[in-house]
Amino acid sequence: MLKKLLPVFIFLFYVSAEAQPATVKRTLKLMGSRFDITVVAQDEAEANKYIDTAIAEISRIEKMISSWDPASETSAINKNAGLHPVKVSGELFQLIKRAKGISKLTDGAFDISYASMDNTWKFDGSMQEMPSEEKIKASVAKVGHENIILNEAEQSVFLKLPGMKIGFGAIGKGYAADKAKNLLQQKGVAAGIINASGDMNTWGKQVNGQDWKVAITNPLDKNKAFALLPIKNEAVVTSGDYEKFVEFNGTRYAHIIDPRTGYPAAGIISVTVFAPKAELADALATSVFVMGREVGLNRINQLPGIECIIIDTEGNIFTSDHIEINTSK
Repeated sequence: MLKKLLPVFIFLFYVSAEAQPATVKRTLKLMGSRFDITVVAQDEAEANKYIDTAIAEISRIEKMISSWDPASETSAINKNAGLHPVKVSGELFQLIKRAKGISKLTDGAFDISYASMDNTWKFDGSMQEMPSEEKIKASVAKVGHENIILNEAEQSVFLKLPGMKIGFGAIGKGYAADKAKNLLQQKGVAAGIINASGDMNTWGKQVNGQDWKVAITNPLDKNKAFALLPIKNEAVVTSGDYEKFVEFNGTRYAHIIDPRTGYPAAGIISVTVFAPKAELADALATSVFVMGREVGLNRINQLPGIECIIIDTEGNIFTSDHIEINTSK
């Protein structure tokens, strides 16, 4: 379901000659995805030490939430679906609790139990025909956040239905970006960017005193940026459907699946969400995609401190009420 694509935005930052090598960036693969970690520090050695700290924190989180690691807490929850509750760490318990809260907020458009869905849709070129209605209906039979039972006193998680699963593909990288940022801030790092394949979190300013800036690219013309926005100690996440899709009988079906119906979301090709935390922006970006433009914008406009930009399949741009876009050249 809600897979993240490589970002449809680019980062613009400038380093003065006097400040070098205060800004250091490292690119590597973590959590199965590309991470770009940028740190502003006194010198290159110090910056690299901080980047190593961020990497260690992201790796720790991966071990906790990975459903591919048989030793992870998440795997233990899934293995015991329909059998008995599993006691977990406070950190994972709270993450699942927040995820359930977002499910309620979005009327189920976001749901970590999407992992229960079988591989009904394939976007690797191997699918030759439209899945049957029966198969699609069966794929969501074990999806439903209401069947994730949390026991606060026992700090346990129970998946009510046998064969049910949870996964953090739509929220995990954002959470990791938040945790890495928080840890570096605690250690006194003045500024930086954690970019987890499009789940991006920032803090502080560039070495020249300016805000970090993000150029949002129109997915219908990737060579042109339609907006340049400053980002101040916040997260930016984009979900898009324009790279992974299939076509049957003249209809285009994208890879972002509605967990309530089993059918691909339609009508939108890109959603960018600005929020205080990448975890929340991550979940809301995919939720807006599934809810659609009208419902999605209405929901975002009710949330303080959250803004979004939506591009529909015709290339029209829609924004939430309080976002300011600089479209000047």
